[in-house]
Amino acid sequence: MKHETKERILAAFTIESDSILATRDAFDPEAFEKAVDILSTVPRIGTTGCGHSGIACMHFAHSLCCVERPARFLSPAEAVHGASGFLKKGDALVWASRGGKTDELFGILDICHTKEVTVIGVTENLSSPLAAKSHIVLPMKVTSETDRYNSQGTSSFTALAAVFDALQTGIIEETGYQNEQFALIHPGGAVGKRLNKSDS
Repeated sequence: MKHETKERILAAFTIESDSILATRDAFDPEAFEKAVDILSTVPRIGTTGCGHSGIACMHFAHSLCCVERPARFLSPAEAVHGASGFLKKGDALVWASRGGKTDELFGILDICHTKEVTVIGVTENLSSPLAAKSHIVLPMKVTSETDRYNSQGTSSFTALAAVFDALQTGIIEETGYQNEQFALIHPGGAVGKRLNKSDS
């Protein structure tokens, strides 16, 4: 392996850490409070995004289910072909897009407004068109992606995941979620064995 390659590999950890810290510094307490309150109480939650943002939204939907908040990822393409029927008045949709201009998301946001679904966005561009269509906008910051061309969705994925993890943390606190609940729905794997060892 080239020496330069090793240096870039090690730098990737610092670059991603910098983006997480920048996202923390951009923290909007009022917006986060509103988002946590809504996500803690609505009947259903949809998440949506494209590319790396979409993958992070899939993970967030799973994280929400892990704290017993009913959620599912809605493919932007499928959402405008009927999948948005999952959401009803009083529900919430969480979208993510670093630039806030992802064309594929406009259709589902328009549907949500018509159905009176609360729209929560996570983006670096707070003045973007998608942000303008949202009721709540949470900021993320990316100092740089880790590759030499600053084009791969690396640090942006990490920063977004950190925002979602912070939201889940807040939901656990606000709902009074107990580890015993998680033990019931997560009996599998090493985590399940650890959580349920007292029952054996």
